[in-house]
Amino acid sequence: MLVRSLNSRRSSMAKPVSDLSELIRDLSPVHVPGEYAFVSVNSYADLRSAKAFATVWEHEGLSAVLELGEAQALGVEILFEAAWITLEVNSALDAVGLTGAFANALAEAGLSCNVVAGAMHDHLFVPLSDVERALDVLRALSSGTSAQRY
Repeated sequence: MLVRSLNSRRSSMAKPVSDLSELIRDLSPVHVPGEYAFVSVNSYADLRSAKAFATVWEHEGLSAVLELGEAQALGVEILFEAAWITLEVNSALDAVGLTGAFANALAEAGLSCNVVAGAMHDHLFVPLSDVERALDVLRALSSGTSAQRY
């Protein structure tokens, strides 16, 4: 039942985009409400019942992105507090240049960004205080206007 549900959902979604100019034009950045935290723990068990939005195993431990409140409740060290921006364009996993394009635009504006690639979209985590500027830069990139003023 679940497989059928997932397959029907995937078939109704737009085809993944690989063309860089189309990807940039259709970025559609959206601020996901909430405040998020990057943490590093020894194992999934250390996250207890916290919902991790993304995890990555590294030699040093398990990196995870959690809601800020959940990270605080766990009492783990918070490595980075962030706002979450999703690029709603359905980017192909093998597309070339998208990450470089938005990372470059954000860097030119003096904004840091941590990226998590999902199967359908790219998810950007920027400092909480910079979310509106980051959205402005991404919208300017998408519209073809210069982000230099940010």
